[in-house]
Formats: sequence, structure tokens, C-alpha cells
Amino acid sequence: MRTVALIPARWESSRFPGKPLAPILGRPMIQHVYERALAIDGVDEVLAATDSPAVEKAVRAFGGRALMTSPGHLSGSDRLAEAADLLGLSAEDVVINVQGDQPAFEPGQAASLARALREEAGLEMSTLAVALTEPGEIRNPNHVKVVFDANQMALYFSRAPIPWPRDGGPGEYFKHIGLYAYRAGFLRRFVSLPPGRLEQIEKLEQLRALENGARIKVLIGRSISPEVDVPEDVAAAEAALSAALKAGEYF
Repeated sequence: MRTVALIPARWESSRFPGKPLAPILGRPMIQHVYERALAIDGVDEVLAATDSPAVEKAVRAFGGRALMTSPGHLSGSDRLAEAADLLGLSAEDVVINVQGDQPAFEPGQAASLARALREEAGLEMSTLAVALTEPGEIRNPNHVKVVFDANQMALYFSRAPIPWPRDGGPGEYFKHIGLYAYRAGFLRRFVSLPPGRLEQIEKLEQLRALENGARIKVLIGRSISPEVDVPEDVAAAEAALSAALKAGEYF
């Protein structure tokens, strides 16, 4: 069973074109992500999956590996499924979806996702969540919430504050973090499915998996790494990386 970390890196972005090559602490963002992915325990290979010759060139320039994928993909999952096919991954191989806009992500948390699939037969997908306590974040529809059962299997993902405390007492909320691991066979099946009813209402791709009976393990993480969605987010990413460097955790 192979474990492969794939980084979807799309060039076009309505809010931040060319984002993978945005300079962060003097290096392109994709390099920070790639080098941290190399530190994921148990990973056999790390590759960037991109639609951009410029990104492919940059990855190869710092000694990384890149795959050219179609520019027509609508999601990172579609891009990773093509990459899995190009690599000839077997159905049981594990794919870690490393978000290309989180240059300070924790390799240990990514490793835990892959480990869950290797240790639990039949598990198709795993993801991360962190506890939410700030009322503004709980109510913010851009912070996706997840509820899960006693075995930490996802029950539902929503932009709404779930669960809702009927009697007005304190609730328990978890923010979903978009870091995933899949079995390659499930990833291929997932992208072949039509968008689900709930997925289209909430605009959350992971609901397609639940709507089609998939089991998604939710692991509880320790922290949230800053995402770079717009140029103004670069400062927060640099601060997080600088803090990691001071702590001796920089890769």
C-alpha cells in the first residue's frame, strides 16, 4: 500500500491569480507546502498536481516532482483523481490531499489522516476538525462546522451552527479543516458521482460523499494553519512560518 501526498495547485484564481507562486519568506508558497509535505510520517511520494507550466517549472527548480493535469477541473478532488490515474495508484493506496494554500500546515496532522486509513479496513476517507469556541466564528458561514458520531464518523457538514442548543445552553462546535486522505479507489468513484442535493444547497463537496454512503473519519486536530485566499493573507502565513522557524519546526 502506497501513501502519496498530492498538492493540487491551480494557477487561475478569481481572488489571487498565480497564488501557488506567491512569495512567502522569499520562496514560492508551493515550495513551503511541498517541503512540509515531505515531513509527513509514512508518506512514500510527494507531488504537485498542476495545470500551470510555470508552477511545474518552479517545483522542478527546487527539486520537487510535479504532474501536469487538465486545466478543465472544477475542484481539487478532480485534479487529484487524474493524478492518481497518472501515477497508476491501486484502489487501496492512500492519497493525502494537501491544500496548496496552507504553507504552515502541520505534517503530523496529515500523517494521522493517512494512518487512520491504513489501520482501519474499509474506511474510505478521513478529515480534520478543530474545536470552535468564538461565537463569531461559530456563526460565520465561511467556517464549516461538522458533527460526528461516537466513533468519530461524520454525520453532517454545514455552514450553519450545528448542533443547535435548543434550551439555550452552551453548544459544542467543531470547525472542519479541508485536509483529507482518501483511498485512491474511493477518490475515483467520488469524482464520478454527480453533485448531491445537499452539496448543491450548502456548496460543500464533502456532502457528496455522505449522500452516497461513504464513511468519513473525523480526527480532532490541535490548531488551524492560516489559509492564503487573497494577497492580504500572506502576512499571516509568514507570521506562522516564522513562529515555526523559531520553534525549530521549519522544513
